[in-house]
Amino acid sequence: MKNDFTIRPETKKDYRITENLTREAFWNVYRPGCTEHYVLHCYRGREDFVPELDLVMERNGEIIGHVMYARSEIIADDGRRIPIMTFGPISIAPEYKRQGYGTALLRYSMEKAREMGCGALAITGNIGFYGKSGFVAAKTVGVRYADDPDADYFLIAELIPGFLDGVSGTYRDPDGYFVSDAEAEEFDRQFPPKLRLKLPGQLF
Repeated sequence: MKNDFTIRPETKKDYRITENLTREAFWNVYRPGCTEHYVLHCYRGREDFVPELDLVMERNGEIIGHVMYARSEIIADDGRRIPIMTFGPISIAPEYKRQGYGTALLRYSMEKAREMGCGALAITGNIGFYGKSGFVAAKTVGVRYADDPDADYFLIAELIPGFLDGVSGTYRDPDGYFVSDAEAEEFDRQFPPKLRLKLPGQLF
């Protein structure tokens, strides 16, 4: 991949563009249709939203990628609340997928999170993709996913070496990632119609 892109903060004039980009990137991937664009739409007004890590990737003046971050925490077994972050949706326009742009956007945003003092990132995703950027199965370092404690797809990465030393506990997704299917479907009516398909490999 050529270094033919720039990454900058999202602005208000980008909102509908990035929502449509997210819709295109996730449509029929995990479920018939998607809700990720509605999650993004709702999340910008939440206290745990991190505006400094709300980023777009541009190529030749076109937005081809977007990522947002949220503050989250590990509830340690000893009662401590360990502040970390999560991210997503992270979206790349379908015609630019599997060309390295997603990895470039991810690693840029991870470095920015580290510069802000974030010690670790948690994410549910594919270790085949995220493992290349330092993520490991969280259960191997003592952090359990509340929805599925033995999940191989719940991943974590230290941004500050040693941050997770001595930490054992449970992680739960921030409330903002859970939206009403009915509300998401109503929001989706604002976009051009697309066919919802039930495909092999979908999670829902």
